[in-house]
Amino acid sequence: MASSAATSSPERSGRPTHWPLERILFALAGTMTLVSVVLALTVSPWFLVLTAFVGVNQWLYVTASACPASVVLSRIGVHRTCRW
Repeated sequence: MASSAATSSPERSGRPTHWPLERILFALAGTMTLVSVVLALTVSPWFLVLTAFVGVNQWLYVTASACPASVVLSRIGVHRTCRW
């Protein structure tokens, strides 16, 4: 008897199996922003500089289509756009 996992695999449904670069960058920026806010509230307000760094990197990606994180992620094989 076939398992239900084999019939509902992402490859068969047409959905990608991995997140595209834009989605990973969005998740990474959100995580770093939340971490920096928590650190600023608990440790030192200077951790808000990390939040500013995240914002600068987001604008770099928007204007130049590249930021340090996108360069590293593309070199390890993350696809640039969605395929769906």
